[in-house]
Amino acid sequence: MNVAVFALQGLWPGSIEVFALWPPALPGTLEHPDFRLWQLVSYGFLHGSVLHLGFNMLALWMFGRDVEGALGQRRFLQYYLTCVVTAAVAQLLTMNFMQTPPYPTVGASGGVFGLLLAFGLLFPRRVVMLLIPPIPLPARVFVVVYGLIELVLGVTETQSGVAHFAHLGGLAGGFLLLQYWRARWPFSR
Repeated sequence: MNVAVFALQGLWPGSIEVFALWPPALPGTLEHPDFRLWQLVSYGFLHGSVLHLGFNMLALWMFGRDVEGALGQRRFLQYYLTCVVTAAVAQLLTMNFMQTPPYPTVGASGGVFGLLLAFGLLFPRRVVMLLIPPIPLPARVFVVVYGLIELVLGVTETQSGVAHFAHLGGLAGGFLLLQYWRARWPFSR
């Protein structure tokens, strides 16, 4: 679906204005396209480049197939879309809090980061091999390290144009949903 939407995105240049995630306009801010409720999901199917799409789809395939096998198709879809939406909410909150100029957010990265978290929780001892540098790490360590790197990059506003807090929102939303399904903290009964 991501690849098909990316192809359609190339055919319709106005798709970014309608389907990308835009922050709600605040009084006295720059004019930009309006926020629409569907953007909480639709932005996750748009991508900024072929490379952006390629990395997200590689991660979706690498981690998503095992997570889908563990959760089942229905729960996998619920989980993935929840991560996409919580990533959007986190991005919107931090854009307003950090008072950055309005810009569109696109990409499946929030959902992918949620899948990384699920992979780390469901298969904690499975080894993930980094490409650069080539270091094997247990999945749970990989997820924690990657999450900490995203937090540092987001707080320091390093690597502009990357939605670091959306990535963290996908992680947080995925964690909360898994904890809810497992009736664990903070949803203990």
